[in-house]
Amino acid sequence: MFNSWEWLVGLTYLRAGQKRSFISFISLISALGLMLGVAVLIVVLSVMNGFERELRTRMLAVTSHATLMGLNGQLANWREARVSALKTKGVVYAVPYFEAQAMLAYGKRVIGTGVRGIDPDLERAATGLSQSIRNAQLEDLQPGSWRVILGSALAEELGVRKGDSVLLITPEGSATPEGVVPRMRRLHVVGTFESGMYEFDRGLALMNLRDAARLYRLGDTVSGLRLALADPLRAPEVVRQLALSLGGGFYVSDWTSKHANFFRSIEITKGLLFIILSLMVGVAAFNIVATLVMIVKDKQTDIALLRTLGASPRSILRIFVIQGVLIGLSGTLLGALLGLLISHNIEMLVHMLEWFLSMELLDKKVYFMSDLPAYVEWLDVIQVCAIALFLCAFATIYPAWRASKTQPAEVLRHD
Repeated sequence: MFNSWEWLVGLTYLRAGQKRSFISFISLISALGLMLGVAVLIVVLSVMNGFERELRTRMLAVTSHATLMGLNGQLANWREARVSALKTKGVVYAVPYFEAQAMLAYGKRVIGTGVRGIDPDLERAATGLSQSIRNAQLEDLQPGSWRVILGSALAEELGVRKGDSVLLITPEGSATPEGVVPRMRRLHVVGTFESGMYEFDRGLALMNLRDAARLYRLGDTVSGLRLALADPLRAPEVVRQLALSLGGGFYVSDWTSKHANFFRSIEITKGLLFIILSLMVGVAAFNIVATLVMIVKDKQTDIALLRTLGASPRSILRIFVIQGVLIGLSGTLLGALLGLLISHNIEMLVHMLEWFLSMELLDKKVYFMSDLPAYVEWLDVIQVCAIALFLCAFATIYPAWRASKTQPAEVLRHD
């Protein structure tokens, strides 16, 4: 498609000479602009991918893939439902749980929180929550021990540590001669957990399932079953099939529906950033137009001589297409390498920037995490590079066409 002499001439025009150092400098600036645009786009997409992936991982370590609950908030025949759930294709684990709201008091501090009753043995096998617990184990929550494991942010706000006791106040009351009095129970803090999700670290307390059922007077019932699936993406389908197989009359939910708006906003943001930053890459790519126009203007005499020596207009067009593509290729490849390098070291760079500015760039109370993860998806890298190369190739059309239309007689008439 391209002759060797066309490559030779195209490469020669890219090299800096004494009379055209400014043009070569403009070519370098065009390549650098494209490099930065590609690098920024790859970094931003990687950060968005990492943010979504990290949130999903941390969220599923604390929440469940799917839940099966009774319509009135209680599931009486949960043992039979659990056996059926474990026989359902795609269900790996099914564990009973209890959830309710309560107030925790320590000294003069009173904070509202969620209480989750769990079976320690089943919970360890079903979720990754045990890996987040510090200075304790799930097995410490034995029946009748009245112990609790608090989220790290919740414990910090209460000002409690391991070994302290907190007062749990339920919203339900007990009738006494003096009126309705809220039920209260003193719990011993045996440890804390830190999932990395502020929403859970601030608003969740774990206790034994039997103790929770006794405190809230549930008897032998639970709130529902938490399901762990082999493929979390099939959670909506699997939990609905399970509910129908049990005869219906259940309230089902899954992690995709609970946090659908959150993940949808991430996808929308990622798409908008891709479009906006692609425009930035487009601007950098079309700087090549100005560069090639200047080269064509500077090389009018050379083009005329090549035409008189037998070069066809198509060969002239190819020479300048080669220049534009080489500028775009160098900028794109360097940008991809720079983007990958930054993406793999983004957390270190953010911590260095926070240390230098003496400020916290990511508030975990707002962004649910204090680190900025990045996950490179090679499909995104390929798409970015393909778009950049396409724009560069498109940007060379007009200057190359203009060069191919040069008339040798008119140019050489004045020389």
